[in-house]
Amino acid sequence: MIAFFLDNFSPFLFEIRPGVGIRWYGLAYVMAFLCGYSLYKWLAKKGYSQMPPENVGDFITWAAVLGVMLGGRLGYALFYNLRETIAAPWTFFELWRGGMASHGGILGLVVFTFFYARKHRLSWPGVGDNLVVVAPIGLFFGRCANFINGELYGWPSTAPWAVQFPKELFESPELAERAQAACPGLTVEGIVDGAHADPRIQEALRAILTPRHPSQLYEALLEGVVLFSALWILRVHTRQPRGVLTGAFFILYAVLRIIGERFRVPDAPLTGPFTRGQFLSLFLIAIGIAFIVYGYRTRQYERAQS
Repeated sequence: MIAFFLDNFSPFLFEIRPGVGIRWYGLAYVMAFLCGYSLYKWLAKKGYSQMPPENVGDFITWAAVLGVMLGGRLGYALFYNLRETIAAPWTFFELWRGGMASHGGILGLVVFTFFYARKHRLSWPGVGDNLVVVAPIGLFFGRCANFINGELYGWPSTAPWAVQFPKELFESPELAERAQAACPGLTVEGIVDGAHADPRIQEALRAILTPRHPSQLYEALLEGVVLFSALWILRVHTRQPRGVLTGAFFILYAVLRIIGERFRVPDAPLTGPFTRGQFLSLFLIAIGIAFIVYGYRTRQYERAQS
């Protein structure tokens, strides 16, 4: 029999005291910010952006706060958690409970960059073209954090790289009952928490949990590595008018997201044959086409491409 990997990571990079410490999710945001800032500043120095290099730090900071975090939270509340948000609006501010939507973060960045570009008299598509090049880095770290947290896992699989996720117990009463029988005296929450460090719980869960596709890692590769590589090549090695890279991001992200979602258990009711993520991605394709059409009609280029 194949010994499948058990996702027994702690959500904390380190704990100061039980339940308080630095989470992997927090580290993912910090790494995304630092890498995005460094690459955007490099592009600005090389003439791929109208934005002065000294302004990149403030821009990336506000983009992260108002675009990614606020937009991602709004997207989650509207697209995935609307009923609870309406019934208990204060839950929107309970950030420690988790809940971010990448589609909301993307649309949040669209709105933020529009107003930022107007305020600073910059080309909106020009600002977006460089931001979308560095954005997949954040998507990569975010998906890795999803994997460490054992959430948004995939369909059952017998592939050698399949992974068992303790949080499956929250979704399956039958498996939860078996786990409690194997770990007497513990609640389901106690079993999931104990899986991080207790070898006896880990051994019991290996005989109970379903091996599944590590869809978080698939999406990290698709939305992170593949998307970044494609956009970086377009930015640095080809000559594209303003807006084309932004359009390419929307289209490529949507296609790669649709592919990745085929391996992932839906986290919301289906819309026809589509998962919620696939359905929302269809609108991104239309937005991407609009940006590309605009770019080739206006034919405006950055200084490094003139």
